[in-house]
Amino acid sequence: MLLVAFVATVLMSCGGGGGRPTFGDNEYPVEAVATQSAALQSTYPATINGIQDVEIRPKVQGFLTQINVTEGQTVSAGQVLFVIDNETYQAQVRQAQAAVNTAQSAVNTAKLTFENTKQLHENRVVGDYELQTAENSYLSAQAQLAQAQAALASAKEALSFCYVKSPAAGVVGTLPFKKGALVSASNVLTHVSDISKMEVYFSMTEKDMLTMSQNEGGLRGAIDAFPAVKLELADGSIYAHEGKVVAMSGVIDRSTGSVQLKAHFPNPEKLLKSGGSGTIIIPRSADAVIVIPQRVVMEVQNKKFVYVLKDSNRVAYTEITVNPQNDGVNYIVTSGLNVGDKYVTNGITKLSDNMEIVPITPQRYQEKIDEQAKSMTASDIVNAMK
Repeated sequence: MLLVAFVATVLMSCGGGGGRPTFGDNEYPVEAVATQSAALQSTYPATINGIQDVEIRPKVQGFLTQINVTEGQTVSAGQVLFVIDNETYQAQVRQAQAAVNTAQSAVNTAKLTFENTKQLHENRVVGDYELQTAENSYLSAQAQLAQAQAALASAKEALSFCYVKSPAAGVVGTLPFKKGALVSASNVLTHVSDISKMEVYFSMTEKDMLTMSQNEGGLRGAIDAFPAVKLELADGSIYAHEGKVVAMSGVIDRSTGSVQLKAHFPNPEKLLKSGGSGTIIIPRSADAVIVIPQRVVMEVQNKKFVYVLKDSNRVAYTEITVNPQNDGVNYIVTSGLNVGDKYVTNGITKLSDNMEIVPITPQRYQEKIDEQAKSMTASDIVNAMK
């Protein structure tokens, strides 16, 4: 039984595009065209970014004195990542604080003078001029104090810039600068990427976008109706979590004629990294379509043909068009075949246009293969394998 099954497998392999068993009666299996539902998928190249990908730049120039993180480290918002040499800025803070203290003393003195002059004025010891002069001195001292306090706040802010903090929680990227390097606002010290959720960008053709928008009543409707999408990673594996399309660009790229879309994917295992690449897979379903096996189709110069059974049991070499999206096993025929047509399913390389055949069912074809397999000798098996 194992031998028969093996020989039947050999004969079946000959019955596809590469030939067929020799029955001696010109019999070929044919099958009628019918409609069925089919699952399709479209694929688009994609780039992966964190939900927030921030460049970390210093606001002041100076030498790096501390690097408090490592590449790939998870950090929280407000955490100090780098420290820049701040001796000069500390001195400026001390100087500004001293100016505030001096101004405060001047305010206190001017206040006492003003209050004393005010009392003397009430007792008619001094005139209006002396009172107004004392008041003006007091107000001037208050203004100088406010100015000194503003300078102190500015100095403290400049000092705080020496402590470069993370603006958001995320993962630290590369660290191109080492301790002791001179850096300024033009230098990117690192990136911090929030990868708890990932943004995956891909592009669709203008035609596909217009079709979707018209069918769903506009861009917003098209986005809401978008099915859950999958992500194929660079190693060919399928990411474990599905994504959701959340945004579509309202501008068409003139150079490519495409529209960019954005999908969100959860990233609890931190498997996806910002800057990565992959392929977006969009599943689609089609109802009442003609589906035929790819093995019954011959391809010549990018055109596809099948042998269709016509009157007087003669076959016609018929061109068909198919949906470019397929599962690698079947084609969805868009033109060239109609429901009820009959096409040859095996041995197509032995056929020629307008050739007369004896049509049989695929079931009878299989029975004849099994019968022939049982009657084959050892030498027949060897020849069949050649």
